[in-house]
Amino acid sequence: MKVILLENIKGVGKKDDIINANDGYARNFLIPQKKAIEATPGNLSRLKSKQDSKAHQKELEKNEAEKIKDLLTKITLEIKVKAGENGKIFGGVTAKEISSQLKEQFNIEIDKKKIELKETIKTLGVFNVNVKLFEGIIGTLKVQTLAK
Repeated sequence: MKVILLENIKGVGKKDDIINANDGYARNFLIPQKKAIEATPGNLSRLKSKQDSKAHQKELEKNEAEKIKDLLTKITLEIKVKAGENGKIFGGVTAKEISSQLKEQFNIEIDKKKIELKETIKTLGVFNVNVKLFEGIIGTLKVQTLAK
């Protein structure tokens, strides 16, 4: 019997997969437990439209990420920090601070988890920071730290 899984089931399949299950397993366990529905033509068409919608949404997100990537390469983010005479910063510039300054200065919202800093910036100067925007799309942002 063909069924559409409604959730991930270990050893069976992932959500929205169409599988061939034994009749007894499908009728006595999967369908009553609301873990699957029968693969009728109506359910298959709903699944297809759902998958098309997801694909369209993913495409829109990818296009948006490309636009942000182009924008990031054109700008230099200036962050003013307290620093000592030898150019060392008190504390450091973190991904969280870079994210909040991007929002404040350029109105670009990027989650701090997407900003790739190997370690906090602890000196004055210009640094290139990678930003993961989407699967396979990585932008580069120039961050300049200036003394207050």
